[in-house]
Amino acid sequence: MSFSALVLAGSRGGPDPVAEYAGVSHKALIILEDRTLLERVVNALRAAGADRIAVSASDPAVTAAAQALGAKVLPAEAGPSLSVARAAEALGTPLLVTTADHALLRPEWVTGFLAGIPAGAQAAVLAARREVVEAAAPGTARTWLKLADGHWSGCNLFYLATPASLAVVDLWRRVEADRKRPWRMARTLGAGILLRYLTGRLGLKEAAARMGRMAGVSAAVVESPYGLAAVDVDKPADLDLVRGLRP
Repeated sequence: MSFSALVLAGSRGGPDPVAEYAGVSHKALIILEDRTLLERVVNALRAAGADRIAVSASDPAVTAAAQALGAKVLPAEAGPSLSVARAAEALGTPLLVTTADHALLRPEWVTGFLAGIPAGAQAAVLAARREVVEAAAPGTARTWLKLADGHWSGCNLFYLATPASLAVVDLWRRVEADRKRPWRMARTLGAGILLRYLTGRLGLKEAAARMGRMAGVSAAVVESPYGLAAVDVDKPADLDLVRGLRP
């Protein structure tokens, strides 16, 4: 299956503690097993069948590295959602989105995700259960999305069938960011969803369906059997973790 893919490799502004810890200008350029994180991600996407790959970047060194890998470079916008929108215009949809710090990304995680998307779904996200993640990466410190059907972590893989699907990615990121603050989740998803969450009756698929309805599309969650798919490099401890792991 061929598809287009976007790798988010922009900068949040200010020093990046992970890049500083590794001694590079941007964490996409961190070396893991003789390859940069960016190269590992681009190669995994290409091996999974991506025929067009774009990298959203603002750092000149990341731009040069992406070009050397044969990827199209798109200027990073003010935030991930705007960068995804720009990529959808440049590459079209359907579009697979991931991040440059998805250090252990493997082709089978991508192909399994795409194969698991229900027919008719216009947007999908990949997520893994806590027990699966902890079995694959013992000692990993994460904040979990705690729902009626388990504790979950996103896996930084998103599928967008149409331009309208971009709104689901934005909602998912906001919900993940607010998983410690349910009142903010309520502001995003509505009071009814908050009540179900607080009473332990909200499941992940229901939450995804709600986000889809809010965006006017059909949205789904695909469960990953690969715990390492939930491991990215957001802080120095994550880098130490992935350097000690083998996918």
